[in-house]
Amino acid sequence: MADDNVPAAGPGQASQEPQNDSAASKPYAGQATTALTTVDIQTLSFPDGSRGTFQTPTARSVSTPVSSGHASPGYKGSYSGGEGDDGASVMSFAPTMRPAGDIASLFVGDLSKRSIAWNMLRSQAPTVQPFETSRHRRGDALAEFEAEFEPVPATATEEVDDASRVATWKAKLKHYMILSSAGKPIWSRHGDLMLINSSIGVMQTIISFYEGAKSPLLGFTAGDARFVVLTRGPLYFVAVSKLGESDSQLRAQLDALYMQILSTLTLPTLKKIFVHRPSSDLRKPLQGTESLLSSLADTFTRGSPTTLLGSLECLKLRKSQRHSINNTFLKLRSDKLLYGLIIAGGKLVSVIRPRRHSLHPSDLQLIFNMLFESDGIKGGGGENWIPLCLPAFNNQGYLYMYVSFLHDEGQEAQKEAAALPDEEQATPASQQIAMVLISTDKESFFSLQKMRADVAQQLAKSGHLAVIRGAARAGRPRVAQIVPGNPMSHFLYKSKANVQFCMAALEPPFDAIAERRRLMSLYHEMHAAVHAKHAHLKILHNTSEDSTSLAWVTPVFELFCVGGPNMSRATMGQGANKIVQWAKKEEQRLFIIGGGVF
Repeated sequence: MADDNVPAAGPGQASQEPQNDSAASKPYAGQATTALTTVDIQTLSFPDGSRGTFQTPTARSVSTPVSSGHASPGYKGSYSGGEGDDGASVMSFAPTMRPAGDIASLFVGDLSKRSIAWNMLRSQAPTVQPFETSRHRRGDALAEFEAEFEPVPATATEEVDDASRVATWKAKLKHYMILSSAGKPIWSRHGDLMLINSSIGVMQTIISFYEGAKSPLLGFTAGDARFVVLTRGPLYFVAVSKLGESDSQLRAQLDALYMQILSTLTLPTLKKIFVHRPSSDLRKPLQGTESLLSSLADTFTRGSPTTLLGSLECLKLRKSQRHSINNTFLKLRSDKLLYGLIIAGGKLVSVIRPRRHSLHPSDLQLIFNMLFESDGIKGGGGENWIPLCLPAFNNQGYLYMYVSFLHDEGQEAQKEAAALPDEEQATPASQQIAMVLISTDKESFFSLQKMRADVAQQLAKSGHLAVIRGAARAGRPRVAQIVPGNPMSHFLYKSKANVQFCMAALEPPFDAIAERRRLMSLYHEMHAAVHAKHAHLKILHNTSEDSTSLAWVTPVFELFCVGGPNMSRATMGQGANKIVQWAKKEEQRLFIIGGGVF
């Protein structure tokens, strides 16, 4: 039986349970029938307002139920489970013989076929992009999504009184709050702590009540908002979302905020603060890191594929080029080095590591957030020396991170850059290249500084720095390059073995922040459905008035695709197969397999 979270099959859809009668199990057995050949009268409306009718003879069998031939309006969900070959394509799930109509395959069969009238009208209509109707719908929750990141006024003025400040705070679609078990406010994404102090007190009372009953509170719903609570020692983390994310997804985001705190304090320091004084105010030890917490929270609100899939995105490079970069890294490695990274615009380019150690995606997300999202060291030239705890690696102590952003190392390139206006000298965040060198030795600054200079010089000399910059400038692949002629709009592909993912470029309209959030919300819904507890889905196909989507999960990969509302299942399946074939062919370029090991 399917999980309750999975949409049930609607009218006219394929049932997941076969008929038990003998006639259904023996498609070739002779059957008595009273089938008649009927004539359907179809009506077609033309663009000039005129109407016409025509006849379509169809044969119906009383013994085998069939659909009406017309798709049901509104939302539909269809899914496929079973124990098929995980390496097979989507189309391989189709049976070789035509089954009874009520157990038709997901992508083969006439159950969802459109009428001739529909197909004629559809052929004349332009391709409809996803979410086109959502943008113009009254009461659209994402209509003012850009205002989500605007700060709540810190103090009351003649124009904005306290009531207006509270109303602005309540209008936010997503909140994150951190408080201590004693009820002390620590951090909140929206509003100053004085404004939300009463809300913090209410949350602490509710959580403490359940803690006292030996039944920790995990979450609850109030109105259209979902509250999720995560308890980590003496700290309570609360997420309030109106964006439709699942509890497990929100809990993963809260856990990332906890990791951000540990990266600043370490676990022993955090325990020491509260063991003697449970009512300690943690705001002072965390002073200066609020921007890191806020930038991480905003990444979740905008929609983070990295957090959703629990994996990393790498810069697409030729295998030989990445191998040469790794060899340069290894050849010039300092004896003090633990990890070496080259990152371009939040995408991993190269990593060298000890043979028996690897970096967890959650630790790398903290580093990427610090470099490219927060205002701390983003976009800066120069050098940075930062003590940092990587909780997934070791939450008991600090490592020491040397960070330097790479620019064109040649003298001629530097002179040309200096001659440009200031606004043209600034490199977009998506094209900034950083070298990160991590050591366990706090006295290794000068050793890592020399390594950085040697590696940067060699990369510039060999032309690999220009290769990295060119790949970062090229950006992600476009859907039209991978599945030409297919109306698919976007996809996410995760390689489970490599714990890495790739995605299509965010082309219009998804380059707008609100449209990107709509896209990510749909990905969140699909991901929650296929990963729901007791759900054993391999394929989930959804259609609605806004979009068509497909989730395909195997032990090897996960694929999520989105298209317009009039995209057929067969077309979606063909596009999905091509993407999987492309990812397999380009695997050595899309993903870092192994990296440099010493």
